[in-house]
Amino acid sequence: MNIAIIATSPRQNSNSLRFSKYLQKVLQASNYQDVTVVDFYHFDIPSVGRGIVNKNELTPFQNELITAWGNADLVFFVTPEYNFTVNGDLLNALHQLGGKDFAHLFHNKVFALAGVSSGRGGKIPCIELTTVINKIINFSNQYSVVSPRIYESHETHKNLDENADSVGNTIYETTVKAFIDYSLEVTKRWVG
Repeated sequence: MNIAIIATSPRQNSNSLRFSKYLQKVLQASNYQDVTVVDFYHFDIPSVGRGIVNKNELTPFQNELITAWGNADLVFFVTPEYNFTVNGDLLNALHQLGGKDFAHLFHNKVFALAGVSSGRGGKIPCIELTTVINKIINFSNQYSVVSPRIYESHETHKNLDENADSVGNTIYETTVKAFIDYSLEVTKRWVG
């Protein structure tokens, strides 16, 4: 199984990236070795209405993102919660990549969603992303699913250190593992 984890915060060394790296470590400890993390710190997708992503002239970041996502059976979107909503870069990426040139990004995939917060939060972006991703799958006539189990990473900086290692909160570790296991099981059933 090929897995992509997309850390969608544009901030350098963000909590979203920290959580993404933790997901990668847990997956690799469970013998899932084909796990790629993509960091939105290098995000350069033009805003809708100000340019397009040309599939024949991808920037290094765009190529990294599209390759990891395109090769994945399971795609984790890890998003910060900004003012109780999804961050704009991720929405822009979904709009730019939601057309026919990139329809393969929404074909035969499972999408798992995690919201990251420095306090308590993360649910609303995942609920909104579920709607957006499902609409793109529908309108592009693709076959994929959004996993119904989301994860809210609360107080991420208190539960994971700078190296994306757990500081020992058993409840945090257990709930992250349950989220991963659920996402893997949906993928096994969907992709086969």
